Amino acid sequence: MGTLLKCYKPFFSIRFSSFPNSLHTPQLRSHSLNHPKRRNLIRRCFTPSSHPLINGKALDGNPQPQIPSSELWLHNTMSKKKELFNPKVEGRVGMYVCGVTAYDLSHIGHARVYVTFDVLYRYLKHLGYDVCYVRNFTDVDDKIIARANELGEDPINLSRRYCDEFNQDMVHLQCLPPFVEPRVSDHMPQIIDMIKQIVDNGYAYRVEGDVFFAVENFPDYGQLSGRKLEDNRAGERVAVDSRKRNPADFALWKSAKEGEPFWESPWGPGRPGWHIECSAMSAAYLGYTFDIHGGGMDLVFPHHENEIAQSCAACKQSNVSYWIHNGFVTIDSEKMSKSLGNFFTIRQVIDLYHPLALRLFLMGTHYRSPINYSDVLLESASERLFYIYQTLHDCEDVLSQHDKGLQESIPPETSDIINKFHNDFLASMSDDLHTPVVLAALSEPLKTINDLLHTRKGKKQALRIESVAALEKIIRNILNVLGLMPTSYCEALQQLRDMALKRAKLTEGEILRKIEERTEARKNKDYEKSDAIRKDLAVVGIALMDSPTGTSWRPAIPLALQEQQVAAA
Repeated sequence: MGTLLKCYKPFFSIRFSSFPNSLHTPQLRSHSLNHPKRRNLIRRCFTPSSHPLINGKALDGNPQPQIPSSELWLHNTMSKKKELFNPKVEGRVGMYVCGVTAYDLSHIGHARVYVTFDVLYRYLKHLGYDVCYVRNFTDVDDKIIARANELGEDPINLSRRYCDEFNQDMVHLQCLPPFVEPRVSDHMPQIIDMIKQIVDNGYAYRVEGDVFFAVENFPDYGQLSGRKLEDNRAGERVAVDSRKRNPADFALWKSAKEGEPFWESPWGPGRPGWHIECSAMSAAYLGYTFDIHGGGMDLVFPHHENEIAQSCAACKQSNVSYWIHNGFVTIDSEKMSKSLGNFFTIRQVIDLYHPLALRLFLMGTHYRSPINYSDVLLESASERLFYIYQTLHDCEDVLSQHDKGLQESIPPETSDIINKFHNDFLASMSDDLHTPVVLAALSEPLKTINDLLHTRKGKKQALRIESVAALEKIIRNILNVLGLMPTSYCEALQQLRDMALKRAKLTEGEILRKIEERTEARKNKDYEKSDAIRKDLAVVGIALMDSPTGTSWRPAIPLALQEQQVAAA
């Protein structure tokens, strides 16, 4: 058994814009596996001379990967501690992240998972790694079938629609697309081959048309979650079934039921269980041994525990070096989930808040800690984002007037600020992706820019414009790594203003009229009215700023929420 030596090109097209006609039709029917190109694509146990589906050169076309520039420590759920990251192949990383079950719009719990692993993906690339990132879609599942039956829709078509919706959400959140996004319905040959392998190796048994994994035959079951076999029970998505030898045994293959999609198999028509899909697809694209497997903390048991059992049962050399899991998004200290009905979809949130404000909110807490969803935290993230982009937009305006004649040197104090910021960034990100520390470290370079641009003392500084240019560059570079860089500062600022107006239920024209009223009141020395107008706008999240050139407005945390924040503190 060999380790992953390369990220490989697929044997056939992988990025599906639509499903192959042979795999879905308006009528529920058997799905053919007999196409010659769709058989035997998964290897039984990869040897140094055998290859997963992705076959060829490195992702960037370079035969030699770049040597990473910094050590990285990641918390491994398997060992329950932080470990120095050492990929199986120097300079290259194979990473598999469990994707969504596509039967509805995704909620912000999902957003946290994929923002977390997008940050990891971006940072690995920043360190110089050549990363093969695989994230699947579950498009064959009990929940999908139930939802499709409710709507009178074909399950595969329903799931395809929600896969597309999910990808739109990821674009809004600036999550980079994975190298490949396999779907269960396109990988039945690989799934069936793996189940056959598990059965042949004595780890599964057939009951009528179903196939179950025998957990008692796998002594290491529970190694990831720490659960003992006697403590286990039928887990999520696993019905109690008296035919099982052990209640914790789980389905690898489910026999066909009336009105459900099915595929032909050695055990009769049916469809796969939930857990087997990720074992099969990760092996197909990364091999049985790769570097990182990730997902939400709720997947530790049973999903990832079962994946380990299946993969090792299929190939005893199966090994994932680092199991990484993010914490929950909670509401009133309870996990947000569709099953509990206490969730907000990504669409609901970004209808009122800028998508990058949601991303910033999610990154404001360490990825392994729970994060409590609240309006005040989203408002705070939105206000902070406005401040960052306004500062950088002011930089752009000034630098556009000095695009020539800048010296290459900068003052020592500016150099110290830049070096400290860069070092803090590397130290924090390399310490298990400590994004809150990085976001806090932005404060000093941003404040320095504002001092240089707007204060009397700052405007007198030597090499002032050179300092502004250097500070803007380091901030921009780090925002790029964090996925927080907008396509345009100006456009992002306008979007933030528009959303603040929407939350305040005001138009910009109404605010400008209020500003005129207040200006008139101040001229008349009616300070009581002036203060009342300012406070009325502050209550709904509109802050007024007076300057020698007049009064402007910006989004702010609504006054009532500020008071809640102070009270909570």
